[in-house]
Amino acid sequence: MSRGASARLFVAVELPLRICEELGEWARCAAADVRARGGQSASLRVLAVSSLHLTLCFLGSRPVGEIDALAVAIGDCDEPACELSVGAPLWLPPRRPRALAVEVHDHDGGLGQVHSRVSGLLSSVSGWQPEPRRFTPHITLMRIGRGAFSSRRSSLERGEREQPLPATPRLSFVPEAIVLYRSWLAPEGASYEVLGRRELTPAMR
Repeated sequence: MSRGASARLFVAVELPLRICEELGEWARCAAADVRARGGQSASLRVLAVSSLHLTLCFLGSRPVGEIDALAVAIGDCDEPACELSVGAPLWLPPRRPRALAVEVHDHDGGLGQVHSRVSGLLSSVSGWQPEPRRFTPHITLMRIGRGAFSSRRSSLERGEREQPLPATPRLSFVPEAIVLYRSWLAPEGASYEVLGRRELTPAMR
């Protein structure tokens, strides 16, 4: 391995399988709805159920030599698990979206505390620094190709995006773990390798 080798890394909340399956089904319905309005089917790619996650910290390209320390760091996260729920669809970014996601409601602020704790642990063992913008939890379900904006009149222009999508399923869940992933990019989509995992402790009632 070369001295300057790097890896594309992120830390995410692991989602229960049933949540991923129901969101995957909703995403397929939403994609069909957009296409029915005249959308460019080649520009829409519904993500595989196995790849769905809720990102806490995107580290980007980091030196491979930091991986062990980062994996150990997330193992020190002692925040309790918290109940979350699925909210409305989100086009991200809003003006020229590259993804369709659903918002996640953090009712008691527990996920925000996990995010803050994990961010501090990661930055303490590496050169990575948290983004200054506000943490907005969401789950990305669909990628939108550049071709969606290749013409002057696109089905994903503002007027079309304001058309209602199918209602998101009413889902609540308690995440059980946070995971350090390595992202491997490929033309058909990214795949994720687990590099470290920390179980979240049950919340005290």
